[in-house]
Formats: sequence, C-alpha cells, structure tokens
Amino acid sequence: MPRIVIPQTMTAVEIREPGPPQVLRAVQRAVPEPGAGEVLIRVAAASVNRPDVLQRKGLYPPPAGVTDIPGLDVAGEVVRLGPDVREPRQGARVCALVAGGGYAQYVAAPAVQCLPVPAQLSFEEAAALPETFFTVWLNVFERARLQRGETLLVHGGASGIGTTAILLGKAFEARVIVTAGSAQKCAACRELGAELAINYHEGDFVEATLRATDGRGADVILDMVGGDYLARNVAAAALEGRIALIATQGGTKAELDLRPLMAKRITITASTLRSQPVQNKGRLASALRENVWPLFASLGLKPVIHSRFPLADAALAHKLMESDLHIGKIVLVV
Repeated sequence: MPRIVIPQTMTAVEIREPGPPQVLRAVQRAVPEPGAGEVLIRVAAASVNRPDVLQRKGLYPPPAGVTDIPGLDVAGEVVRLGPDVREPRQGARVCALVAGGGYAQYVAAPAVQCLPVPAQLSFEEAAALPETFFTVWLNVFERARLQRGETLLVHGGASGIGTTAILLGKAFEARVIVTAGSAQKCAACRELGAELAINYHEGDFVEATLRATDGRGADVILDMVGGDYLARNVAAAALEGRIALIATQGGTKAELDLRPLMAKRITITASTLRSQPVQNKGRLASALRENVWPLFASLGLKPVIHSRFPLADAALAHKLMESDLHIGKIVLVV
C-alpha cells in the first residue's frame, strides 16, 4: 500500500463560546495522534446530532479527556493505526461512533467503534449511521426487547433517531406508529414504513395509539421528549409495555401516578450513549455488524438525509437543526 501523507494540522470546527450557531467557527488544529486501541480516520463526512447543539449551547460538555470539537459520528478512510490495532486495516472505508471530534478533517476513533461502510452506501450516507443506529439498537432492541409482530411507538418520527427507528422497526417486522409535528413529516414517516403517523399538534397520541391497536397499546415506546410525555406514554403502553427514554427535549421532570405503571407491569428504561465506556460501544458495534449490517444489502436499507453542508458551514447546519424543519439527518461534507 502506498504511504499515506498526513499533514500536521487540519481544519476543524470549534465552539468559540457557548451560544447561538454563529459561535461555531472553522480553525486550524493539530491532527490527533491515535492512542492505544484507536485508528486515525481521514473524515469524508460527519453528521450533525441534537447533542452537538446542546454542547454548542454549553448544556452537554464532552466527557473528561475528550476533545472540545463537536461531532459524534463520521465516515472516511483509516490512514493510521494506533498501538495494538489490527482491525480495521489502513485504507479501510469505515464509519465510526466517536465521543467528540467529528467536525474535522481527521479524527481518532476507538477501533472497536468502527464499522465497515456498507458497499451500497456513500461516505455521506455512512456518516449518518453510527449515532442513530447505535442508539436505536441499544434502546429499542436490547433494553426494550422489541419483538417481531409487536407495536413500536416512536416520538419524533421524522428526526434522525426517528427515521432510523422506523427503518429498523420495519426491518425486524414490527408494527410502527410515530408522532411528528407537521403533515409533511407525517407523510415522510408513512413513506418510510410507519403504519400510522400522528400529528401531535392536531391529535392525542394516546387516543390514536389505543385506537390503532384495538385498545391494547404499544409494546415499546421510544421517547426523546420526557416531561409530561411520561404519564401519557404509560397510558399509551400495552400490558407488559416497555418505555425507552433517550432524551428530555420536553423537560427533565415528570409527575406520575404509579398505579397504572404497576397495573400494566410496565418497564421504564433510560440511557445515554456518549458517556458509556469504549467496551460497551464496541459490543454494540459487534451486535450491529452481525444483526443489522447485512440488511443494507438484503433489504436495501438507506438512511434518510435531509441536507448536506460543507464543514465550514456547520453553523448553517445547526441553524437548520434548531428550526426543526428537517426530516432525517443533516450531514457535513469534509
């Protein structure tokens, strides 16, 4: 393999100070050196996620020891191996989950958190996979144990997480119901495979879910809203239902009557991904490679990408995300 020339500096996007999208700025930084168990990736594309917005506002600082550069998932080429790394090999096309540093020309990533770019996908499409696919697999399939034939209710169905949950729910033969905030978003969710899309500005998702399931309710509910949705989720859940909480966009506090929780024998599970140890994320990567990655070929799975922006226009990408008008993922092209 020809020797790959790696520069000493790179373009990266940093957060000048907590604030609005315009605090993001392109700067020159040193190219990171991969540590033990890491690889250096020359980034072709990175995706924008809601936690990036929270970090920019000063509400979601990176874990200790992690770069201040935002960005949680990337796709590109492995150009250098750290100590004790055999896979992926130099030159491999990979997408990777990282704890930070994705908004840059190069990023160091734990080797076990890298997955091959599916042959059917571009780098830009592959960059849209890790954060949402890791999150949905962990919370819907592992923690909430979604089974074939069950009903999955997804809040925020048009988001990156939501569109991924629709794709995977349908791929594993579940019945998918979603909530979304506009007629356009509801239509897009139905086109992706949701059986029912509820415009939460126009109707009550509890009533609609119960009606669609003949009064039974949803077996699994994926919730990124929190707040007063918790009690409504309990009302919308089936007997032995499982509620997976992954974000609190609607508030961090909730009041709950525990009696229906007990009567329905409901399980509530909650998690975040970024702060989990590398070995946990590596195990998730292995589970995705075994259970989900073959579906890109067999079922033609493709992530939904709403918009692409040059890396230097990360502020515009954040502005779009905060407008809440997008459907699917927003990608930065490096």
